[in-house]
Amino acid sequence: MLVALVDGNNFYVSCERVFNPKLEGVPVVVMGNNDGIIVSRSNEAKALGIPMGSPAFKIRDLMRRHHVRAFSSNYALYADMSRRMVETLSTFAPQIEVYSIDESFLNFEGMSHFELMAYGQDIRATVRRWTGVPVCVGIGPTKTLAKLANHCAKKIPAFDGVCDLSDTALRDRLFPSLPVDKIWGIGPAATAKLARLGIGTVADLCRINPKHARDVLTVAGERIIRELSGIACLTLEEVPPSRKGIASTRSFGQPVTEFSDMSEAVASYATRAAEKLREHRLVAQHLSVFMHTNRFNGDPSYAKTLGFYLPEATSDTLILIRHALWAAKRIWRNGYRYSKAGIMLDSLVPAERAPRSLFSTINAGRSARLMAALDTINSRMGSGTLHSASMGVGRDWKVKFGQRSPSWTTNWNELPRVRAG
Repeated sequence: MLVALVDGNNFYVSCERVFNPKLEGVPVVVMGNNDGIIVSRSNEAKALGIPMGSPAFKIRDLMRRHHVRAFSSNYALYADMSRRMVETLSTFAPQIEVYSIDESFLNFEGMSHFELMAYGQDIRATVRRWTGVPVCVGIGPTKTLAKLANHCAKKIPAFDGVCDLSDTALRDRLFPSLPVDKIWGIGPAATAKLARLGIGTVADLCRINPKHARDVLTVAGERIIRELSGIACLTLEEVPPSRKGIASTRSFGQPVTEFSDMSEAVASYATRAAEKLREHRLVAQHLSVFMHTNRFNGDPSYAKTLGFYLPEATSDTLILIRHALWAAKRIWRNGYRYSKAGIMLDSLVPAERAPRSLFSTINAGRSARLMAALDTINSRMGSGTLHSASMGVGRDWKVKFGQRSPSWTTNWNELPRVRAG
């Protein structure tokens, strides 16, 4: 096995820079929902000591002092740029696994005779030229080594963005200086456990017996050690595994105190969850609704979840909205300032294998045609062109994106304009 991991550098920030070149070389951060926490940082912002996940309000003075440019998350833009990046990468390998919005594994099997470092540089140059997004490339005989190689490609300037850990001699030189927490699958809890055993580097971990690793870190630890030694235990997933559940949740842009606003939010979340179901050709058998207050701002605390099995498995937006609103009404309590709510769909099965009731009240054919028409119109005319009246119109509760950039690639009205002469 030979695999490469290609990862977009500071991906959200890089997407913003593609359409705003003035952001190059200046500190930039992207904030999450409601402009609450920092979810992406440029290298310049990292150099200022801005930590990932930091609440934006806590570093506002620092950002002002150093003229840090801050943007609200623009998920439509990032998803479209990710799609373009994946399409570009698909021209470099016969098989590809999209691991996350900014990471993809490429199958390099049968390509060991290539000049892999040069090939990696070609990938970097092409992705940058075709999409504008800078990437790094990590290569190795296993997915874990490819992940670690990608880290080295990013952090060690001598590699110039491409690192190949297929060479055991290179691994022997690098592993003693690499902290163990840089290994894919080794989180804070595992790092602390290993530290108590005197294991602090990748080289330290490689020296322990795989069977002993199983005792310390379960079977996942044994697999990690074998992968670090070049024995592939993780295959490339060309087809993503079937989803076990779907959630649609958001923090509110302002506290919700009226049930009319809560019902609009719940209907909106049910609508999005239903769209996700149909995207994956799944139906749900179980639905949960939750809502809670903010336990950190001194408000009276309240949190409640109600879950139940649906009478019939479905992906019909209108049916899911009806059941979600029924649940929301039962867990709602007056007198609270709600900060978040959401919908969770579980017990998912492929639509063609959905169990049917002998006394079904759903006209499956009519439901399928109606949802197909709804999805087609919203796909062609823009998300939300047609929607249930229960979602409301004003939606003051919606997440705030006060500093979001234009949807440069997904909205005709926000396309970049070029002035001649």
